[in-house]
Amino acid sequence: MIWQLDILILILVVICAIASITVKDLLSSALLLGAYSFLMCLLWTEMGAVDVAFTEAAVGAGISTAFFIGAIYYTTRRTKD
Repeated sequence: MIWQLDILILILVVICAIASITVKDLLSSALLLGAYSFLMCLLWTEMGAVDVAFTEAAVGAGISTAFFIGAIYYTTRRTKD
C-alpha cells in the first residue's frame, strides 16, 4: 500500500463529507455524497478489499446518488434563498 495515496484519499473523503453537510443546495449535496462514495471505493480498493469496493461503487456511488437526484427532482422550493 502507498501510504501517501491513502492519506490523500482520506483527506478528500473528509473534505467531501464536511462539504456535503454544509452546502445549502440539495443537488450539490447529493453529488458530493456520490463523490464521497466513489472516494471510499478507491480507499477500499487501495486496502485490498475489492469486493467491498465494488459494492460501494455500485450501491453508494451509483444507485444511491441516482435515488437522491430522483427524489430532489420531485421536490419543490419553498423560498428563493
